Amino acid sequence: MQDKDDSVSEAFAAANSALTTPSECADEIFLEGPRSRFAEFFTLLRVMRDFLRGFRTLHFVGPCVTVFGSARIHPEDPHYELARKMGAAIARPGIMEAANRGAKDVGGRSVGCTIELPSEQPSNAYLDRCVRLHYFFVRKTLLVKYSYAFVVMPGGAGTLDELFEALTLIQTSKIKNFPIVIMGTDYWKELIDFMNKMVQRGMIAEADLSLIYATDSIDEAIEHVRSKAIERFGLKRAAHARRHFPWLGERGLSW
Repeated sequence: MQDKDDSVSEAFAAANSALTTPSECADEIFLEGPRSRFAEFFTLLRVMRDFLRGFRTLHFVGPCVTVFGSARIHPEDPHYELARKMGAAIARPGIMEAANRGAKDVGGRSVGCTIELPSEQPSNAYLDRCVRLHYFFVRKTLLVKYSYAFVVMPGGAGTLDELFEALTLIQTSKIKNFPIVIMGTDYWKELIDFMNKMVQRGMIAEADLSLIYATDSIDEAIEHVRSKAIERFGLKRAAHARRHFPWLGERGLSW
């Protein structure tokens, strides 16, 4: 009987820990190593909740173009203006602030997937819909799942992670050959040179380089997305908002 009581107490303790853990610590706790069976089970429920929240929101907004970039770039930075213009160009056929702002400037729809961190800024003011998540891997999965093209603006380690996540999934045929556009050739010059070095050393195939299109021209970037995604996969802007069911927690996004 004592063992049973101990198991019940452990379950309640694990449940309480899972429910009271600060959101920004979710990844840290998830990756710290094995915990009790109950604690792992409740973590799994939190992961499922993240996915469910994302599915029920992003289901209504596709097809999307995802813009990767730094959250640390300020409006005075030239890269901010570049991202803003890129967001506007995309919306005329999203996920850092400038791209969202550009999309909204021209009446496009702008959606963000944000991760809860203690040191990062809150969601920007230019989003029609925002999904706040606890786990990095959930965020990356959702960004890839609903996107048919990827635009990579200057950024840091997180941007590199997102770039190579998309590239690896395309390279291994886990997703279709969706276009990846790198904006800011001067900023990314050393990375492009390093990828050429990987080809020379036989670490990647020469054909893998063709999966990335580097340019400083918004017109060229948009044309590449148009030919490699919109035309290739027959993508069309939805004629009307998809039906959604609020009683399931779904939130539609009207034009």
